[in-house]
Amino acid sequence: MRRALELAADAEAAGEVPVGAIVVLDGEIVGEGFNAPISRSDPTAHAEVQALRATSARVGNYRLPGSTLYVTLEPCAMCAGAIMHARVARVVFGAADPKTGAAGSVVNLFAESRLNHHAQVQGGVLADDCMAVLRRFFARKRGVI
Repeated sequence: MRRALELAADAEAAGEVPVGAIVVLDGEIVGEGFNAPISRSDPTAHAEVQALRATSARVGNYRLPGSTLYVTLEPCAMCAGAIMHARVARVVFGAADPKTGAAGSVVNLFAESRLNHHAQVQGGVLADDCMAVLRRFFARKRGVI
């Protein structure tokens, strides 16, 4: 999660919402990404999707069984869908997202019995650190600090 936080800082430096993600397979970081929808003019360029793309390119497969995705903010519905299609085994997130979270805050797509893949989910890892980055970013955007 610490590496994901470093990537969130990269997103912030690029003017993006500070969210970072990594994919770990067999104890090794095999892909990483940070939010880039503004700079890439791509609404799908969320940190999780960027990390999944990098990982898939590296391992030569869009399926990533046995992998763990770490992300600083709870995945949205789009990212949850991509995670499930990639067959990621485990998702670990930092801050909950009460507006668009799809891992338990608004909905829990990972627990939806009608879907055919279910990743294990653990939230709240370094949640205070992850939330602080987001709060500071939005406070600056609003001119509060």
